[in-house]
Amino acid sequence: MTAPSSPYRSGFACFVGRPNAGKSTLTNALVGTKVAITSDRPQTTRHTVRGIVHRPDAQLVLVDTPGLHKPRTLLGERLNDLVRSTWAEVDVIGFCLPADQKLGPGDKFIAKELAEVKKTPKVAIVTKTDLVDSKKLAEQLIAIHQLGVELGIEWAEIVPVSAVGDKQVDLLANLLAPLLPEGPPLYPDGDLTDEPELIMVAELIREAALEGVRDELPHSLAVVVEEMIPREGRPADRPLLDIHANVYIERQSQKAIVIGSKGSRLKHVGTTARKHIEALLGTPVYLDLHVKVAKDWQRDPKQLRKLGF
Repeated sequence: MTAPSSPYRSGFACFVGRPNAGKSTLTNALVGTKVAITSDRPQTTRHTVRGIVHRPDAQLVLVDTPGLHKPRTLLGERLNDLVRSTWAEVDVIGFCLPADQKLGPGDKFIAKELAEVKKTPKVAIVTKTDLVDSKKLAEQLIAIHQLGVELGIEWAEIVPVSAVGDKQVDLLANLLAPLLPEGPPLYPDGDLTDEPELIMVAELIREAALEGVRDELPHSLAVVVEEMIPREGRPADRPLLDIHANVYIERQSQKAIVIGSKGSRLKHVGTTARKHIEALLGTPVYLDLHVKVAKDWQRDPKQLRKLGF
């Protein structure tokens, strides 16, 4: 008699951590493709991007939340509410803590919030291990264990990973899968994300627009894709998708930064974004970009709604 194979599992996991803890990079490494935008500028993820990891024994749906932080604007408060509501709905929470930074007030703030979420299993994930030596890594692992003891959090696992160096990423997936409930796959095989294409395209444009101007415009950029329509009258074997998008900034003075001298910067943004969009959608794209001013949009509820927050 053959031993019964272990049951198939499927469910949701979310990565939390302060801004820039490596959550999006980890999502992309697990899924094996670019679904979440990554940036070395904190606070770039504003939408809950789901990446889907398909395994023979399980389907893991990753929900990528914005970094939880002490809010200073209305946008910040909305992002924090989004994080908390996400935690209430997932099957497992991965708390990302970078190996190269000592545990700070931001980490403790999140850990305290996590301690309130009683039933959901929590995995501490030490990210960016490629940036430290083994002694430093060991110190960080002990500090995280201690933090759990202090706050009454029982870590289901503490796992060091390097998404960039692809170290232990598979191990992490192996540890997350058994924590999911038994059940059939939630998404068809081959699906990598359930984010609407419009939002993913907007995120890719936003990432390209942030390249090189992060210091000057950290979070003042929002992108709205107005329309995506196939160009009429093209032969079937040579389709072209027309994408019209607006890049919104908060002040007139920022416009010149995004556009660049004689439009050079915006042209570069268009070229970079177009490559990524074509790879995502698998079709040639004509990208039409315009830069517009939406005054102080991060503090204005009406503008936030208009820009999709």
